[in-house]
Amino acid sequence: MATSVRRTTLTLPLAALGPDNPLPALHDAGDVHRIEIPQDTALPADMARQIGCQPLRSIQPTRMRDGYGRDRRPADLDALVIENDRLRATVLPGLGGRVYSLHHKPTGRELLYRNPVLQPAAFALNGAWFSGGIEWNIGATGHTTLACAPLHAARVPAPDGGVMLRLWEWERLRDLPFQVDLWLPDGAEFLYVGVRIRNPHHHTVPVYWWSNTAVPEDAHTRVLAPAEAAWHFGYERTLRRVPVPESDGDDRTYPLRSGYPADYFYDLPEGARPWIASLDRDGHGLVQTSTDALRGRKLFLWGAGRAGRRWQRWLTEPGTPGYAEIQAGLARTQLEHVPLDAGGEFTWLEAYGPLAADSAAVHGADWAAARDAVETRLSTVLPRADIDAAYAAWLPYADRDPKEQLATGSGWGALEVARAGLDLPGTPFDPATLGAAQQPWLTLLRTGELPAAGPVPGPAPVSPAWRDILESAQPGPAAEYHLGLAQWHAGDRAQAVRSWERALAHGAGCLPLYCLAVAECAEGETARAADRFSEAFACASRSAASDDPATGRAWREILPALARTAIPPLLAAGRADGAAAMLAELPPGNRADGRFRLLAAQVLLAQGQPRAAREIFDAGFEIADLREGAEELSDTWYAIAERLVAGDGPVTAESAARARTEHPLPERYEFRMRPVEPA
Repeated sequence: MATSVRRTTLTLPLAALGPDNPLPALHDAGDVHRIEIPQDTALPADMARQIGCQPLRSIQPTRMRDGYGRDRRPADLDALVIENDRLRATVLPGLGGRVYSLHHKPTGRELLYRNPVLQPAAFALNGAWFSGGIEWNIGATGHTTLACAPLHAARVPAPDGGVMLRLWEWERLRDLPFQVDLWLPDGAEFLYVGVRIRNPHHHTVPVYWWSNTAVPEDAHTRVLAPAEAAWHFGYERTLRRVPVPESDGDDRTYPLRSGYPADYFYDLPEGARPWIASLDRDGHGLVQTSTDALRGRKLFLWGAGRAGRRWQRWLTEPGTPGYAEIQAGLARTQLEHVPLDAGGEFTWLEAYGPLAADSAAVHGADWAAARDAVETRLSTVLPRADIDAAYAAWLPYADRDPKEQLATGSGWGALEVARAGLDLPGTPFDPATLGAAQQPWLTLLRTGELPAAGPVPGPAPVSPAWRDILESAQPGPAAEYHLGLAQWHAGDRAQAVRSWERALAHGAGCLPLYCLAVAECAEGETARAADRFSEAFACASRSAASDDPATGRAWREILPALARTAIPPLLAAGRADGAAAMLAELPPGNRADGRFRLLAAQVLLAQGQPRAAREIFDAGFEIADLREGAEELSDTWYAIAERLVAGDGPVTAESAARARTEHPLPERYEFRMRPVEPA
């Protein structure tokens, strides 16, 4: 059959994403991948430079996506299918362009881990993410903020005279346009993926890219790559070089032979063909390879420990087989960002397809022989020269204009085109995509004045170019407030505080109070931050009672987000009664949410009521947006247990040890992703 690209509908149990968090994301990104490198660890010079290359201060200009729950219901999802007589790839353009399925027709095998449900979880930089398939991670260390966002999609002419599927968007953390072109040459057993990232600016930009593939996992799954060493990152936040395949007493190329989640970034020798494969007991599975620009290869494993299994069940359905991830990136590790010069671009070609190698060699004790068996087979089914030729053939088509729009992404790219007059062949950001979120900024460009955008401002650009525009804008509450956001994003916190104070003087309302409270927290001014948060919450409560329906509704939506941010600083300032009063003011539906049940337990503990706090845990609750690497559930549980054991006396090392013995953490609250030392 001729290669085709068509629309279809995929019906899956889905936990709805819900609304984004309405508060600006000023807090530190909270990156679980930040590391402390031991002094005796000798890093390659380029790796050391790139690990320190412009880490994120926050996820601005995006917002946190934390409005989802865990109630899944069947939902119809728009999908795009690219298909030839050998493979069928199903893509979800509304969810980051995820390749949900890659089906090999001759064998009837699904080559990817295909999640039977879509359950958001807080793994993306901005929250909502889901497991399974192939995802395209751009921006900064972690899962992209576009994981659950729509991308533009269109049919485009393919290099072989057929058709390919193009996905593209404007990535807002680094302000870069990118595209992903997928095609299946007639009769091919490999899905080709051409990727381009462009820097249209007059300054160098740090770039992050990792293509992340979820693959089925069982006790016999082995992940192979052309390396004898790897950089190991665990959630202890250290990076160390380890041998492959065996380290710390076991063969870590079998994902279920590890106890805890971990990353293994394979150290591919200079000049080696880049590839990674996940093969089953019989030597069958998926291989991914690329041109040399995509140099990094990684295995992420959940491990066989209690927490890893708990996370796997959390992300899918109980009883569903597990998965591991094989990944490919621009750098050796995901802790690095690669500089892209002004006006430059990164381009490469990837290929995904089935591989069958001799199982005795694949699972033999001779690691070199196992690698050679895979690479020899790969060279037969897809020679390295064929990848290079396909890349050369694709490059002239990267600029081809789309012929038929199949899905629509955001209007932020169109706004940047309007601001800078950019010419981006192949990835048109049509003015027709400009929506309500972009309209105030168009007005600013045209008139020099930024109008208010409804009762609560939406997500806003914060790049240096927009900061310059805001600094020249007519003073007013919206301009001063947003200028403060841009200054904060740039690290100019003193200027940001002054801008928010001016916004208050202009009558900007409650959000500048929230921003000032965050600034006080960042400075370690605990008592002053508690005052500001209390003031911001009181202001929001008054606004929620507004006679104007739109205003009241908008601020009622802000109150829970404000409370969950404000209560920890109130507790840190010793104001448990104020935190309790804040909780009590929320509607019952909010207080029943798992996040607020945890906060209620923490408040009760601070008020000297550990038994009442323990009752909340015993009754059971779930926090839908529990962050990757977060330990607040276990920390709170043991803090309650320690107080129960110590009674009215001080908590000692002995009583803390007794607490862990007498009050073991229930499995339902076990999400720790690292070994934890006993007290």
